[in-house]
Amino acid sequence: MKIDRIIFATGNEGKMKEVRMILEDLEIEVLSLKEAGIAAAVEENGSTFEENAVLKATEIMKRSGGIVLADDSGLEVDALNKEPGIHSARYMGYDTSYHIKNQNIINRLKGKNGAERSARFVCAIAAALPDGRVLVTKGTMEGEIGYEERGENGFGYDPIFYLPEYGCYSGELPLEIKNSLSHRGKALQLMKDELQKLKEEAS
Repeated sequence: MKIDRIIFATGNEGKMKEVRMILEDLEIEVLSLKEAGIAAAVEENGSTFEENAVLKATEIMKRSGGIVLADDSGLEVDALNKEPGIHSARYMGYDTSYHIKNQNIINRLKGKNGAERSARFVCAIAAALPDGRVLVTKGTMEGEIGYEERGENGFGYDPIFYLPEYGCYSGELPLEIKNSLSHRGKALQLMKDELQKLKEEAS
């Protein structure tokens, strides 16, 4: 099985930037759905991040015939019963701006401090291969929900995700540092190892 090109099942340019930066030394071409000419909306009806990632990857693999990576990621806030969780992207509606979503979470944690605001980003990545195999990796980043939005370097919930050990918000981290700490960065590094093994198998 030749491994010189993969499709990452997303249209999110911020996510593609992170993915390409981490996978660049594998010397594999990484295409977004748009770049691959695939207009695909896959219903994410799984009950876990892993299930949703596998659903997306396998469906797009069937349509493209090549190796497809897909992720499902989100924010779990402990005091909110791990909301928004797997519904992070569609929390309060797909068309609702993240400024509104972020402010809503901050408002719901009013009166809570420190560890009472504990939260984590979770990311599962699935790779669907044309031979029927599916590989899954997972990463998490622990932190707290901040009291305001800060930083221009992230997207989504990054501006309200505070990292106590670094004294800053996820949205304030330079991309190179964020990639080594983030849930997606950790899951991608693990997937990168799996892809490297596949390349070695194929050679």
